[in-house]
Amino acid sequence: MNETIVSMQGICKSFPGVKALDNVHFELRSGEVMALLGENGAGKSTLMKILNGVYTRDSGTVEIFGKAYDDLSPKQAQQLGVAIIHQELNMCPHLSVAENMFLGREKMKGFTVDRKSMEAEAKQILDDLSIDISPSETVGNLPVSKQQMVEIAKALSIHARVLIMDEPTSALTAKEIDELFRIIRKLRADGCGIVYISHRLEELQHIVDRVTIMRDGQYITSMNFGDTTMDEIITNMVGREIKEKFPRVECEKGEKVFEVRNLNAGRMVRDVNFEVYAGEIVGFAGLMGAGRTETTRAIFGVDPKESGEIILDGKTVTIHCPEDAIKAGIVLAPEDRKKDGLCTKLPIRENIALPNLDLLCNKLGVVSRKKEDAMCAKAVSDLKIKTPNVEVEAGGLSGGNQQKVVVAKWLARDSRVVIFDEPTRGIDVAAKVEIYNLMNQLKQQGIAVMFVSSETPEVMGIADRIIVMCDGRITGEVMARNTTQTEILTLATKFENKFATEAN
Repeated sequence: MNETIVSMQGICKSFPGVKALDNVHFELRSGEVMALLGENGAGKSTLMKILNGVYTRDSGTVEIFGKAYDDLSPKQAQQLGVAIIHQELNMCPHLSVAENMFLGREKMKGFTVDRKSMEAEAKQILDDLSIDISPSETVGNLPVSKQQMVEIAKALSIHARVLIMDEPTSALTAKEIDELFRIIRKLRADGCGIVYISHRLEELQHIVDRVTIMRDGQYITSMNFGDTTMDEIITNMVGREIKEKFPRVECEKGEKVFEVRNLNAGRMVRDVNFEVYAGEIVGFAGLMGAGRTETTRAIFGVDPKESGEIILDGKTVTIHCPEDAIKAGIVLAPEDRKKDGLCTKLPIRENIALPNLDLLCNKLGVVSRKKEDAMCAKAVSDLKIKTPNVEVEAGGLSGGNQQKVVVAKWLARDSRVVIFDEPTRGIDVAAKVEIYNLMNQLKQQGIAVMFVSSETPEVMGIADRIIVMCDGRITGEVMARNTTQTEILTLATKFENKFATEAN
């Protein structure tokens, strides 16, 4: 049996109004991939931040490589070989790959930075991992998948023996995920202990050796992955059986609510046409870079349109900016909720109230606290937002609860069209079901629902009708109940296949 390289026993940690960790146990062995699972808010990230020296525990013991440590600092953890790759990548986009890898511990030649030496060592590490990236390339020019590979290379440059990966595949394509798994297997074979945090449970079978499950800040169980089933894992995570992974509500198709005609916006939105009816959810499928997100941004007025017509309830609406869209009743829950959907430093109350000031203010522009309290209380209750109160900063919430706050501010407006762009990215299985149920509620109310997702089974499970995009264009439309993943993938690669055929 491989040696235990991390042992955390009886860990407790509290924040104002919240007990984040309550007597938690965790162990990691060398040469294994340990999946750390639990719902959003279960305490996974808090536990790993204690291991990484970001947080100080209130009580409990931490041993790394057999030695006990009282209060770890991030620098001390790094020196011990503990590295973490966050879901939101922590890179300096204006610096090169090599400069990012050696940031804060630059190699010096006299009084100047020895870039040549750093690039040579960076290249060696990248080559060892079979990663085809130039050390001199500016990180900001790299796609997210390549930036993630740089983060892994950076961890190895400090000789990491404990590597924590938080939602590493959330922004990757299937091909990029395969490449990441190849690197993980290599690191495992080299004796590195890997903590793998993910809500994509279907990935676990490819790389995971053992599983530790947390719930509500408490340790639930640990087990060998091969000795359990996915249903057992989910039941332990949520404390109950999830009977239906993709709950679907049947509704009678109503009148046409929303229509987009001949929409053009840059290279990624070319001559897009579609309709959405009351009583249906329309899913948008396609590979990364297909133009789905760009289409939602053009509709919402974030990106300028070159041409096209947007029709709501039979009338053409003019949208030059998001304010026009919001007033018309068209709203967007964006792909990057932290960057584009929330003011993370503001409390839940203000995040919900800000886009609704026209509903909350009197003629003199004074906010009615009574109306604001009622709006926020209803949002927290209806969407089951887990928070001690609405004064908690939005950035301190779990991913699933952040997504609910994004949606809550729009539902307060009785919007006619709600666009969800990757609404379940980075949230747990139970929170996903709650988001699906929310979409079903909107569908039953006759609201037009658009739903963008990179998860093909998710689109097939929740949408009634699926529009497939590739290279900025719609390449097909299918009914969810009558299609297959193969058919959707064929449509999603239509232009790529065409170009490949022409090249041959």
